[in-house]
Amino acid sequence: MLIGATLGGYFSRQFLKTIFLVFATVFALAYTLDFVELMRRAGEAEGATPAMMAQLALFRTPAIAEQIMPFAVLFGSMATLLQLSRKLELVVARAAGVSAWQFLQPGLFVALVIGVFSVMVYNPVSAALKQRATNIEAKVFARAFQPNGKALWLRQKSLDGQAIFRAEGSLADSATLTGVTVYTFDNTGAFSQRIEAGEATLHEGYWEIKDARVLSAVEEPHVYERYLIASNLQPSQVRQSFTEPDAVPFWKLKETIERLEKADLNTTAYRLHYDVLLARPLLFIAMVFVAASVSLRFFRFGGVAMMVLGGVAAGFVLYVATELMAELGAAGIISSVVAAWLPAIVGSLLGTLALLYQEDG
Repeated sequence: MLIGATLGGYFSRQFLKTIFLVFATVFALAYTLDFVELMRRAGEAEGATPAMMAQLALFRTPAIAEQIMPFAVLFGSMATLLQLSRKLELVVARAAGVSAWQFLQPGLFVALVIGVFSVMVYNPVSAALKQRATNIEAKVFARAFQPNGKALWLRQKSLDGQAIFRAEGSLADSATLTGVTVYTFDNTGAFSQRIEAGEATLHEGYWEIKDARVLSAVEEPHVYERYLIASNLQPSQVRQSFTEPDAVPFWKLKETIERLEKADLNTTAYRLHYDVLLARPLLFIAMVFVAASVSLRFFRFGGVAMMVLGGVAAGFVLYVATELMAELGAAGIISSVVAAWLPAIVGSLLGTLALLYQEDG
């Protein structure tokens, strides 16, 4: 049975207002901390002004805040339900014959709308801003991009055989790798050469490796000022493959995955991110169920502190489960669909089960 339009609209506004306030508070805190950290690093970079660091922090913060959106929904929903309970509005609603399942409908609807909005609107904006921030950061601090502090790996096939590239980093918004080691194999799969260089740039149809030191099992090491390797990759493909998944807008993820697959590049991280975004509305709904399962106790019964602590613990457990599944999915141990959807589904079911036990015995 659906809740009335007037009461439903009132509850919806309460949920939306509180969730927005929680998210805005965390956003402001993340921005402040990031700005302070950037100002500390700015002392080592020429031309880095406070205004530039403020802009860079503004570009970086939306992507950071996007990661805490589920907790904004959780804590915002908890705060809303506790506030409604403190004002006895839930008591009046129950006395009028409105069940918990009915007055949760506005919260679930708000969570669904926020989830869809965050995927279709907020994510593309935050991804574009993060990409701009990465480019600005590389120019200001004069360093190559290195995702998560890890080396970059790239494999290609060409008429000459296969080649595996390992790079310490890549220059922002380019197809240039730095700190490069290349392992080449002939068409039979036998090892051919190892090439070490400070920089390699992909052009149309070939790699240009500068100051390359070439080692093989049959010849003495040689140093070449300019060394070329044939390639079937496009510069745009290489630039895209070294772009972090969360810097690719939702609407371009499918196209990016297809393009990388055609180039025989690893798409696991992008598929996982795509599925995580698709599952986000359900995850937000799960957060409302979890919040309801620990927040519907009346104030006059006491135990409010334990309710809040229980909600925080439940949110932490769900976060750990989500991160664990994401790591398993990124490692290829489980499929990206399972890694993305399982935490949201299990969280929704457990929250519903806890609510059923409280409300219907």
